[in-house]
Amino acid sequence: MRKTRSMLTLLLSGALVFTAACSNTGGESQAPAKEGKAAPVAADPNSPGWQADTSPITFDWYLNFSWFPNKWGVDPTSQYITKKTGVSLNFIVPAGNENEKLNTMIASGKLPDFITLGWYEDNVKKMIEGGLVLPLNKLSEQYDPYFVKVADPAKVSWYTQPDGNVYGYPNASSSPKDYQKFGDKQTSIQTFVVRKDMYEALGRPDMRTPEGFVNALKAAKEKFPEVNGQPLIPLGMHDFTETGNYSLEGFLQNFLAIPMEKDGKLYDRYTDSEYLKWLKTFRKANEMGLLAKDIFIDKRPQMEEKISQGRYFAMMYQRSDFTAQQNALFAKDPNSVYIAVDGPANSKLDPPTLAGPAISGWTVTLISKDVKDKARAIRFLTYLLSEEGQKDMYLGEKGVTYDTIDGKDQFKPEVLELLNKDRSAFDKKYGASHTFWMLMDTNMNLQWTPPAVEPFKQLEDWTKGKTKSFSQFDQINPTGTSEEGIAQNKIAQTFSKALPKLLLAKSDAEFDQLFEKFLKDRQSAGYDKVKAYQQKKYDENVKKLEQFMK
Repeated sequence: MRKTRSMLTLLLSGALVFTAACSNTGGESQAPAKEGKAAPVAADPNSPGWQADTSPITFDWYLNFSWFPNKWGVDPTSQYITKKTGVSLNFIVPAGNENEKLNTMIASGKLPDFITLGWYEDNVKKMIEGGLVLPLNKLSEQYDPYFVKVADPAKVSWYTQPDGNVYGYPNASSSPKDYQKFGDKQTSIQTFVVRKDMYEALGRPDMRTPEGFVNALKAAKEKFPEVNGQPLIPLGMHDFTETGNYSLEGFLQNFLAIPMEKDGKLYDRYTDSEYLKWLKTFRKANEMGLLAKDIFIDKRPQMEEKISQGRYFAMMYQRSDFTAQQNALFAKDPNSVYIAVDGPANSKLDPPTLAGPAISGWTVTLISKDVKDKARAIRFLTYLLSEEGQKDMYLGEKGVTYDTIDGKDQFKPEVLELLNKDRSAFDKKYGASHTFWMLMDTNMNLQWTPPAVEPFKQLEDWTKGKTKSFSQFDQINPTGTSEEGIAQNKIAQTFSKALPKLLLAKSDAEFDQLFEKFLKDRQSAGYDKVKAYQQKKYDENVKKLEQFMK
């Protein structure tokens, strides 16, 4: 069971929209600049520790996302935060393969001051077990007791390791209390979308059944064989990786409302008859020439280019991943945008159970043992978690990016206009609305978030009421170099190799043979060990979450 399904859950509109990968900014973690200078402890645990020292300091901050394009200090929001706290940031971003870059740094035993990566990455465990990162709770005790005041106890408990320490803090995370408080506002980024003009020209076909789905793809290809001189791609999806395909795993399983557990026991969604029926539907679509070769080889940059050209008829894709392209289509022709519709469904046509905000969030941020100033680091992290830091990161500086308008702190009209029109340009010009999302609190931000506008509102609204919390299933997969971790990794890679073959199979009989082979390979890779591990972790998660529901 791959756990990437909650990777980007509940991101602010466009938080993931960036058009180009950023090359490494150079500056690896420098030699400690303030070694031996013990900053004074904030005597009052009720006052923010960062105020004790606002002298200039630059931290190196590694982001394990090659597509992150923004630099600190070029926009008024980051300039304002530096002026206020004294802290500047030098972002280090991998130019190519993220894991290669991070593995090299881990192997060297020397890391930049801050590290942000997906909570689901094996390297989180590697850094903790290798003693390369510092416990936030110990740093807080020593240098900034205010951390305890602003950190969410549920999130701290969730990320507390067996040694009793917490090393990372999540962004875009929702605790059970958050879910109770903001449940009706919770949205998912999982959508099935179609190009509005084409869909309407075809008479808005019902795509919930296998027959309706394939017929709609076929009709689209026949009616619109080309888009601006280039072949139409009937169906788009997330890229195939070395561990599988997000669209064809958790995403599709959620659309089919396949349960994650039955009577307290984890359910094997991969062998579910509804899931296999739909994988065979995709196989049939390929046999009919409705799956373009592109989808097997394209990565995100290629997809973004084709979305901006409007070349897909339908996509099983995260709405947060094509905001800039959606905006460009809207500017050219509002009818050429993508809209969310009811997509693949189970045979009862139950509504989907979309992944909503979960307690694990999307990323975790850690402080390295090589950090150049422990006190300033934990204090800056605490500031970012506090309502003051969240507001600064979201709204920016009063009078520059926002004002109190009609009694409410909100973006100035020209700032809001650019945010809605061109997210990438907004990031560079203003740097607000969590351009720097490393520790964003998506629930706290709701008080300042402007209402969604088209072409995004329809996509967002469609997910409301279909969104569920899957927190209890987070972090149940074994990672690292344990026996179970190695087995889990092998199983994911085995499925990633089997999946394209299943879609490219010449017949359902060949599909069945290939799937049987996958099940055998999965078994011999250590599936039973992995299953036992997952069940134990799931039971622990249920207990852990129960205490925060009281």
